[in-house]
Amino acid sequence: MKALVYRAVGEVKLEERPKPKISQPTDAIIKLTKSTICGTDLHISKGDVATCTPGTILGHEGVGIIDEIGNSVRGFKKGEHVLISCICSCATCEYCRKGMYSHCTTGGWILGNTIDGTQAEYVRIPHADSSLYPIPAGADEAALVMLSDIFPTGLECGVLNGKVEPGSTVVIVGAGPVGLAAMITAQLYSPSVIIMIDMDHNRLKVATTLGAHHTIDPSEPDAVEKVKALTGGKGCDTVIEAVGVPQSFELCQELVAPGGVIANVGVHGTKVDLHLENLWSQNIAITTRLVDTVTTPMLLKLALSGKLDPSKLITHKFAFKDMENAYKTFGAAAEHAALKVLIEF
Repeated sequence: MKALVYRAVGEVKLEERPKPKISQPTDAIIKLTKSTICGTDLHISKGDVATCTPGTILGHEGVGIIDEIGNSVRGFKKGEHVLISCICSCATCEYCRKGMYSHCTTGGWILGNTIDGTQAEYVRIPHADSSLYPIPAGADEAALVMLSDIFPTGLECGVLNGKVEPGSTVVIVGAGPVGLAAMITAQLYSPSVIIMIDMDHNRLKVATTLGAHHTIDPSEPDAVEKVKALTGGKGCDTVIEAVGVPQSFELCQELVAPGGVIANVGVHGTKVDLHLENLWSQNIAITTRLVDTVTTPMLLKLALSGKLDPSKLITHKFAFKDMENAYKTFGAAAEHAALKVLIEF
């Protein structure tokens, strides 16, 4: 089969690889029909994710058709269309029983990280019964690819960890796909103010069309003062960090209101400074999380009912044979006005 392989820092390449085989009775082999590229894949290609070693097939998002199942798989059968969760869950270990699927002792975020992922014609999914979701006939499968990762991530790591609630104020630093997914799902909880911060003015325009009340370019010298002016001088109750660089985390510390929450979503590849000299008395909380995908069933219901349209974040489409170009486009997102790129097999 063809697969997109992480070769070395700064290098990804389409290669011929053996088709995966069932190795455990709980496995399934999925023939991909659609996939996408995540910002985390870019972090891997830059060498920021030490657990992913050169030679790994990248990708942890996608939809496809079951090609083969292990003897112990009970919930699915060959030929069914499924959504692949970015997190594999055994559903029985200590962490899974707590709902922390991301820390499953035999799963978690392994696809495209410690085992071969979904940017290939076929992928092996461990713990298939609890790591796949059935897709009903007639569903918009391109839209559902967005539910593999970015929408549960934005909702769980940003909105829920950030304790967004009716009437609260929210600022999101980073208008990339995950930041926009956080902004969209924040609206399920009726905050009074949503502010989006990004240096990419095209992304700020998109944020406005998707529900942001205010947008700010952080390169402007008075960005913090603008947020304070919009929130009665206090800052925001929920500050969502959706970039993953030291500058954005520093900015978040300046934007949080007393009693507020900084919800980190970004993938950080280097240390950041925590300014406790300013924050020790402010009653704030800082949360971190790797998505658990516990909200995926709810998001699926919202998408299938038409109350949520994840396809709004898809800006580019590529055939799988053009994966290397897709990476170049996504890696230069500002230049191409790219959000999510859809890969079609």
